[in-house]
Amino acid sequence: MSGDEKVWIASEEQVEASNLATLMQQTGASTYEQLHKWSVENRAEYWQAAIDSIGIQFRERWTTMLDTTAGTARAKWLVGARWNITESCFRADPDSAAVIEPDGNGGLRTTTVAELNSLTSRVAKSLQNSGIKPGDSVAIILPMTTTAVATYLGILRCGAVAVGIAESFTEPEIATRIRLSNTRLIVVQDKLKRGAKRHPLYERIHSIEVPAIVYSPDDDSANLRSTDQTWSDFLCDETEIESVTLGPDDATGVLFSSGTTGDPKTIPWSNLCPLKCAADGRYHQDIHDGDVIAWPTSLGWMMGPWLIFAGLLNRAAIALYDGAPTERSFAQFIEKAGVSMLGVVPSLVSVWRENNVLDGVDWSGIRLFSSTGECSNQSDMQWLMQTVGGRPVIEYCGGTELAGGYITNATLRPCRAATFNTPTLGLDLVVLDDAGQPADQGELFIVPPSIGLSDRLLHRDHDEVYYQDCPAGPGGETLRRHGDEMQRLPDGYFRAHGRVDDTMNLGGVKVSSAEIERVVGATDGVRELAAVAETPKEGGPSRLVIFAAVDGERDAERLKKDMQSAICNELNPLFKIAEVVIVDNLPRTASNKIIRRHLRVAAR
Repeated sequence: MSGDEKVWIASEEQVEASNLATLMQQTGASTYEQLHKWSVENRAEYWQAAIDSIGIQFRERWTTMLDTTAGTARAKWLVGARWNITESCFRADPDSAAVIEPDGNGGLRTTTVAELNSLTSRVAKSLQNSGIKPGDSVAIILPMTTTAVATYLGILRCGAVAVGIAESFTEPEIATRIRLSNTRLIVVQDKLKRGAKRHPLYERIHSIEVPAIVYSPDDDSANLRSTDQTWSDFLCDETEIESVTLGPDDATGVLFSSGTTGDPKTIPWSNLCPLKCAADGRYHQDIHDGDVIAWPTSLGWMMGPWLIFAGLLNRAAIALYDGAPTERSFAQFIEKAGVSMLGVVPSLVSVWRENNVLDGVDWSGIRLFSSTGECSNQSDMQWLMQTVGGRPVIEYCGGTELAGGYITNATLRPCRAATFNTPTLGLDLVVLDDAGQPADQGELFIVPPSIGLSDRLLHRDHDEVYYQDCPAGPGGETLRRHGDEMQRLPDGYFRAHGRVDDTMNLGGVKVSSAEIERVVGATDGVRELAAVAETPKEGGPSRLVIFAAVDGERDAERLKKDMQSAICNELNPLFKIAEVVIVDNLPRTASNKIIRRHLRVAAR
């Protein structure tokens, strides 16, 4: 840490050991700023260097790295190449750790690279035996465990499409995602273990007419539907399987990200997306061979697949904890597992700080933190940096439709609490005001192209969502909408200020105001309402505030209780209402649209 305790500055030894320094030597850049400029002006060369450094294995090499003849919004990458990404996930020493988990008795259980590779092949062969063909969608509703990782990679190995669904969603929300992704098979855990409690999960798919494979961590005694099968009956012993190769634009996964209206956006991840995860992890989270990385996450959130690819493709082990990361046992696990890079969600850091979770825990082995999912609180992140003896927090902001980040930190520049110091390598951005002019604070737009950027949506017009009515960049560049409000600070730094549209991040999960309003709109006595995400003045995670126009006399706390119950039962119990504000009427434009900007200001 520097004299200013809000700032971390890398030592000379840390600079020399970084992956960024190696890339600078390869490109001839003498400063990080020169390196980023080179990566934007020479995007094909940057991705060539990243892919070669990571060591991606191709069955057929590309004929053209980047083709922009149809425009940057429709750029084509690695034209002519074919590969199966799982073949690049097991290049570390076969006897080295691939996954580290608690063993249930206070110790650790390690799955080696060879063991995970074998289990992945068994899953892939079992899927083929079940009739799954290349291009078929298979949903995963599992907590992050070795079984979940092997299932995800097994789906990809046989050329199928992995559909990630968060285990926190309710039955209606799961059913919606199964429908949107045209899922043919579901892999689901029977119950979730949270502390001493068991929460039914398999029950949430009973009304969904899709066959399921049911995994039970304790036994296979679940009472199954006639269409379903236990994990032990499903999983064969055969490990000989030819990985199915895919082209760059073929789908490998499907994730969901809430839009501003209607069903959630259904976003296919292409065969290119793992490359973005691995490159960001290599250069911005500085992941090295032999590292141990952890991030409390789920395969229903993009950081679940990100963790798999950023770890295994960079020959690092991933540490997985199937429990509440708010507990001291999680902090003790991170210490025992020897985690060197720990990912966090800002609200999680706040809980650790408020409840003294880290007292007496030795996290000196952590080299750096990374934070995503919500806007960070400067005080909380400063506390985290100091608590472990001065470690940087790599802020990381992006999205499912980017397969990673668009803005983050580089360890070669001073890292300030709760701020970004660079766009990600290979990407650029602009901040514009309401008139479409460059501004110090306003809506952020991405300057394509980049590996990882989505080029299609299921059931939605991709160009309409991301490109329609976007202004041109200052130099006439094609811009891509993302929806974040960003403040440009001096010396090339940035600070996030939440969303400019009707989408919000709650508990690290993206959800639209329309989804919240649909669920709570039937509350008795409510005439009309609006859900907004309010960013506290001091920064940090968004607060869900609901403005309600009511008939007669209604108590705000009673409304809050009724609405929270509806959200828990029908949407996601992770979405917590901070406040219900009763108003006479909602502010509207001349065209009758709710002016959410005014409501956000009123909520502060």
